[in-house]
This record gives sequence, C-alpha cells and structure tokens, in this order.
Amino acid sequence: MSATPTPPKPIVSTKLVPPRGAGRVVARDKLIAQMLEARRRRCFVVQGPAGCGKTTALIAWRQALLPLGFDVAWLTLTPEDNEPTRLIDYLLASLAQVDAAITHEAAELAGHGIDSEAVERTVVALVRGIARHPRDLVLVLDDLHQLSDARIHEALQWLLDYSPPNLHVVLTSRTAVPLSLARLRAQGLVLELDLRDLRFSQAESERFLQAQLGTIDHRDAVLLHELTDGWVAGLQLYAIDWKKRRQESGGDAKVPSEFTRAHVQDAKTFASYFEREVLSRLAPQELELLISVSTCNRFCAPLCAALAGRPEAVQDMAALLARLEADNLFIVPVESTERETWYRLHPLLRETLRARFGRRSEARRLHVHVAAWQWFRTHGLLDEAVRHAVQAGESSAAADLLERSGYGLAVRGELRKLIGLVRQLPPEEVQSRPLLRLWMIRLELYSRDFDACVASIASLRAQLPEDDAVNHFTLTMLQATLAIQRDDIGSAMNLLPQLLQTPADADAMTIGGRDNILSWLYMQRGEYERARQVQLDNPTRLIDGVPLLGTASGTLQGRCLIGLSYAMQGQMTKAERIYRDVLREAELGGSACTDPRHLATALLGEVLYEQNEPEAVRQLLEDRVEVLERVSIPDSVLRLFYMLSAAHWIAGRRLESFACLERLEDYATDLGLDRLLVYSLASQMYRRLLLGEHQQAEELLQRLEELGKRQTRSDSEPFNETAVIIERVRIRWLIALGKFDAAAERIDPLIAWMESRSRQRLIAQMLLLRAVIESRRGHRPVARECVISALKLGHRLGLRRTLLDADPAATEMIRQIGSDPALDPVLAFYVERLCPPGSSSDVGAASAPASPSPTAPIEALSERELDVVRLLAQALPNKKIARTLGLSPETVKWHLKNIYGKLGVSGRDEAVARVRDLTL
Repeated sequence: MSATPTPPKPIVSTKLVPPRGAGRVVARDKLIAQMLEARRRRCFVVQGPAGCGKTTALIAWRQALLPLGFDVAWLTLTPEDNEPTRLIDYLLASLAQVDAAITHEAAELAGHGIDSEAVERTVVALVRGIARHPRDLVLVLDDLHQLSDARIHEALQWLLDYSPPNLHVVLTSRTAVPLSLARLRAQGLVLELDLRDLRFSQAESERFLQAQLGTIDHRDAVLLHELTDGWVAGLQLYAIDWKKRRQESGGDAKVPSEFTRAHVQDAKTFASYFEREVLSRLAPQELELLISVSTCNRFCAPLCAALAGRPEAVQDMAALLARLEADNLFIVPVESTERETWYRLHPLLRETLRARFGRRSEARRLHVHVAAWQWFRTHGLLDEAVRHAVQAGESSAAADLLERSGYGLAVRGELRKLIGLVRQLPPEEVQSRPLLRLWMIRLELYSRDFDACVASIASLRAQLPEDDAVNHFTLTMLQATLAIQRDDIGSAMNLLPQLLQTPADADAMTIGGRDNILSWLYMQRGEYERARQVQLDNPTRLIDGVPLLGTASGTLQGRCLIGLSYAMQGQMTKAERIYRDVLREAELGGSACTDPRHLATALLGEVLYEQNEPEAVRQLLEDRVEVLERVSIPDSVLRLFYMLSAAHWIAGRRLESFACLERLEDYATDLGLDRLLVYSLASQMYRRLLLGEHQQAEELLQRLEELGKRQTRSDSEPFNETAVIIERVRIRWLIALGKFDAAAERIDPLIAWMESRSRQRLIAQMLLLRAVIESRRGHRPVARECVISALKLGHRLGLRRTLLDADPAATEMIRQIGSDPALDPVLAFYVERLCPPGSSSDVGAASAPASPSPTAPIEALSERELDVVRLLAQALPNKKIARTLGLSPETVKWHLKNIYGKLGVSGRDEAVARVRDLTL
C-alpha cells in the first residue's frame, strides 16, 4: 500500500511579518472559526478604525489557513500606492513570490497603456494566471482606504467580478469599501466583518492582557476592557504603560489611577493618551529617533543611525529597535530580502509621531529628509532616495540621480519604474531636463500614446539648442520608431538620411535603436544583405559595461531582424534557427528581454506555419494573443493573427479563422493601420471565394478598392506592399469570374515587382497562380513550366504552405506533375513531401471539427452567457457582441472563455455546434 503523498508546503508572500508573539497574543477562537468556516468565499471585507485588530485577526486567520493548503499574498498599502501602474506592479510582484507563473502574462501586459482597456487586459491576464494555479490563493489588500484613485477601484472591481473559484480577496479598510459587492453578496460569497466583530470580548481582553503582562487580576481586566470597549489598540497601550509603571515601581499590581480617567476607545483618545502617558516617558533620544523615522515608510538600524547623526552607532540602534519591538511599542518588522532587519510603525503611532514631526522647524525637517535621501542613495534604494530628496527640497539632486540611473533601469527592463520616479519630480524640473523628457517620450511610445508622443517630440525639439546634436538625433530616432509603430513606412523612410548622420558621442541605446530601425527600413526596400550588415557591423552594445540585449534597441531585437530578412527572402530554415536562439536567450534574460521575446515568438509562428505545422502554431501563439496584440509592433501583430487564422482554417475551424481576421481588422481600424487592414480584408475575401460566397467576396473587394484609391493618392509608387496585396486579390477575383486573359495581363507586372524586391516566397506562389491562369487559358506547356519553376524555387527555399496556399487547383497540378516519371527525382521527392498520399488537395476542403457529444452534461450558463452564446451562433465577432450587449471586448472574451469551459469545447466552431445540439 503506497503512502499518502505529502502536500506541498503553502507559500506566503507578504510585506508584513507577524509581530513576535502574535500567535500567543490572544486566541480569537470564535472570530477565526467564523472566518475558517467561510474560507471558500470569494471576498472578505474587514472594516473598522485603526487599532481595532483587523491585521492581528487576519494574521491569526492566515496561520490557520496555511495547514489547509492555502497560499497567501499580502499587500500592506500606503498613500504612495495610490497610482494605478504602481499598484499593479506591487500586486504582480507580491503574487509572483507565490508563483511566478501566475503573473507571467500579466507582467508582460502591464504598462503598455494606462487606459481602461489596457488595465482590464492586465487584470484578465492575471485572473487567468490565478485560475491556472493549482491551489487556493488568498490575496490580502490591507488598508484599502489608502487608495482613492477611481481607476484603481475599477481595476479591483474587475478582479472581483472575474475572480476564479480559487481566489479569495480580503479587503481591510478604515472606511467603507468603494466596490460593488451586490452580486457576490447575492450569491453568498462575501463575509463582512466590522468593529462589532473585531472588538475583543471580555474574556479575550483578559487573555490578551495576561499575555502582555503575565498576570492580572480579573477585576482589573474587566475594568480595562470597559475603558477600551474591547478596542485592541487601547488595551495594548494600557498594557505598555502599566508594564513600564510596574518596572519603575518595583512591581505594583494596582491599576494606575490615570487609567480610570481616560477611556481609550478610538484613534483620537489613543493619540492623546499615547502622547501624555507613553511618549513623554521615553528617553529623549528614543523619542527623537521615533519622530524622525516616522517620515520613512520603513527603517532599519543603519538608517536610524544616519538619521540620528551617529552613523557609527548601528549596533546601539539595532539593540534599541529590538527592545522597542519586544516591548510591543507598535513597531512591526517587515519582510525583506535584504540583509538588514526592516521595521515599520503601526499606523496609529506613525500618525501621532508625524504630527510631532510636522511641528518641527522647517530646517530640522529638511535636515532629516537630507540624511534619509543620502542614506538611501548610498545603499542603492532609488525609490526612497528620490522621494526624500524631493521632500528635502533637493529636486535637482534627485533629477541628477535619475539621469545617472536611467539607462541602468532601462537595461534591466524597468522603464516604468524610472518613469514613476521621474513623475515624483516637480514638473518644472523635468521640463528643464532633456534627458528626462526623452524618457517620458519613450514611455508614451511604450504605452502607445502616440498623439502625446508627437506633441512631446515637437515641443522638445523646438526648445533644444541647435548645437545639441545628440538629443536632436535621439528625437529623430524616436520619430522613426513612432512611424514604424504607426506602420507609416513612408515617414520613416523620409528620416533615413538623418538617421545616417549619427553624432560621434551618441550613447549605445540610441545607436542600437538606430541600427534596428535601419535594418527594418532596408528590408522594406528589399535590401536584405544591407539590413543584415547593419547588425553585423555593430554586434556589441554596452550600457555601463552591461550588454544591451533587451529593449527595442538591443542586440536580440537586431538578431530577430536578421532572421526576418532571411524569412522575407524565403530562407525559412535560417530564420527559424535565429528565432529559436533569440527565444532561448530572451528567456534567460527575463523581463529585460521582453521586447525581443515577443518579436521572436510572432516571427517563429510564421516559420512553423510555413513548415505546415498548424497545431504547433496554435500552441505557440494562441495563449499569447492578448500580450502580443498589446505590446508588439504592427508587423508582429499582423503575423500573429494571419498565422492563427490560417492554422484554424487548415483544421476546419472556419469561425475561429474568420474571428482572427476580424480581430486583425479591428486592431488595424482602431490604430489607423491601412496596410494591416488590407491584409485582413484580402484574406477574408480569399476565404469567401474558397467557400463559394461570391457576394461577400465582392463586398470585401469593393472595400479594398477604396483603400487602394486612398493609397494611390498618398503614394506615387506603381507598387507598394499594400498595392501588391490588392492586386493579388484582383487577380483571384478575375480567376473566380473566369476572366483568365485579364488575370494574365495583371500577373506578369506583379511578378516583375516581386523579383525586383527579391520576394522569393511570393514569387513562388504567384508562379503557381500563373500556372492556374495559363492552364485555364489552355496553355498547358506554359502552365507546367510555371509549376516546375515554382517547385524548384520552393525546394531551394524549403517552402511548403506558400505553395499549398496558392490555389486549390495549383495543388492538384503539383500532384499531377509529381506523378510524372520524367520529373527530376529530387523534385519528385519534394512533391511527395509537399503533398503526401491521402492529404487534401483543396486549401478550403478541410472538414469541420466534430461537435462534442450532445449527451455530455454541462454546467448551467448564466443569463449573460446565454446572451453571448446567442450572438455567437450568429457568427458575430467579439466587438459586435460587445456593442450589442453594452460590454467591453475584454468582458466578452472573459465570458467566451467561461462558455467554452462549461460547454467542454475549445473554440467558436465547436461552441456553435454544441449550442445547436443543445438547442440553447
């Protein structure tokens, strides 16, 4: 008989370490039992004033949960967290300590936009990560009243609304929670506790006092309970005062008469009593130290020594802090990965001490902030250093520090942290610093705030001296980056002469960005070897001696572009090797290499599709759609949806295929990207032709013609990429109409343009299309010659799907030629691998997936899910479903995920078949 496996050890991620002795402070048996019984609920609300025991109750509950297999993440919130991006970063960092897999996708999305949709995407990605976590997870948001930003409340509301069954959110607050809990209440999924629940009973008060004092007479315990009304902070304050009086009097056990004259039952009376009876009894140097550290969110012995002006007295300070903690003087240790032991003040004590600090002279206050910021700077704690420097009136020094630290943070993938620190500076300080303004422009690019980016570039350029060559060049590089992000290749090309005039003292990040832009532009002109040479001429980029691998300026991004140059020439095997190497190195590089990892992933999907591995394409890309759509450049997003659509089409998932193209259409329309819109419409049109839906195909062609006219007015070239796509669908339309002579007239100039740009893959596909045209015209020898030329080119490049997707008739012609005994044996073998026996000859003929068994039991759908299902059955895309129901697209996606899970299906096609079987 095998032994029962030992469950994995629960994980605790927390910014709060329980005070020593917290487990023995008092057994809140009734309250903890109530909370344990409700542990499967989705939301816990603990509301009450400071000092009422919210935190200590939760600490005891947490300790009881751990043996039951729950993981816990704990965030103690401060006013500094009242900013959406900062809070999300804090939340993700805390949850990553439990399991990095929970936050992997959300961390990649975070920061790419601060609009409502961007934040919702991040929350949805986080919820998905939590749902995949194998254990129950408790998320404690302590001191929620510190957060007043409506955007944060909206994000937390999404977290509650979308929460999976294994997530349990605990909210503690001094004030009413600013979230809607009505739905969860109606479902019995909320436990709400207030001051009445948190007050100690008389028995609990007595046990608490016994734990603090050792012994206490029952009548004295009853008296103190009445004086405090069971308010734990008041009890603790009395206990501290009485213990000190006992020590001074040699052990007098009587309740001091002062106690009976003060009812400590709220924060105001606490502050008054604390000032009068406790702080006044501290040694002057102890009180002075506590007042000084009240300005810091956390403190340690070396920092205390610096604030006291005695940097050599670290050991003395460590002993003092340990004694104050042992006396339960409202000093709490906080968790840290650093060597030092860090502490924080209880909120009630800190408020009292900060009031005293505010009554000091300005000179004394500034002196403390100066000492604090200099200590934090010396120890590399940038966040605290900047905050205290600004409060010390030394904003210029803080700006100097950020200018020195900026590139290091960027290399480590911490651009958002840098920008958050820059925003702490006075606006006039930032405006006077071109380097800091350049970082702000980079953030606007990063978050796709393109209009603001245009305005910022114009404003800074107008204010820069003409002889500031480096910053002018950096602005040009950022302008080119913006043009690429907007898929405006013409504007980027216009900047090419300026990009070639690089100042000698430009930094590595600027040069790296320039090189990657140059490679991109040269590829657009068909100069692939030159694009590769740009990267090979500058293989090493260093920032402060550290290789610049990640970011859009790094060498990994440059290597992706080398791979892309090979792919555009049709050399897919070379491209694949480069992409896989980049992915491996990017994974090792962590968050600093997010940009090249995303680019390599999208580009690798194109290679896998070309190798006729549609399922591998789905596995690689499908779970990354949200991230790649949000953070990648337009060409990556194009490849993402284009390849996913094609992979679904091959598998017979028609609705999924069109949904991908419609999503690409929405993306292109929202951002004004005509080229991507043309790709989407052209692919939809071809698929409609394959299905015999000529009316829909003609409507799509009309839209493409309108886009073509717009392109013709703005671009004088006879062919550009957009014009090529439109010309290809015109040719397909003429073939569908049987107008083969007209099609033949159009295809030769198109092939000539492709040859001038060395677009070998497209040439191979167009040769097959030409073979179809010539065959229909009765020119069979010419058709055969075209097929053989395409096969030779395809064999040399290792192409598969490019040829198979050309046209169903072309695939059949390949089969026929492959069976010719006179065919070159090498080409015959290539045809055998390209079209193995038994495979379909029609790119549109794959069978639809079988629907799941209609007899399988399903979980009941909610009314809203039924609404979504009904519209889904009408083949509406997500955006139209969202508009019809008055929802956001992200909410529709969330409902679809739940619907698929309940129906036991993997996508739209199966869901529609299942719905019809069930007659929902």
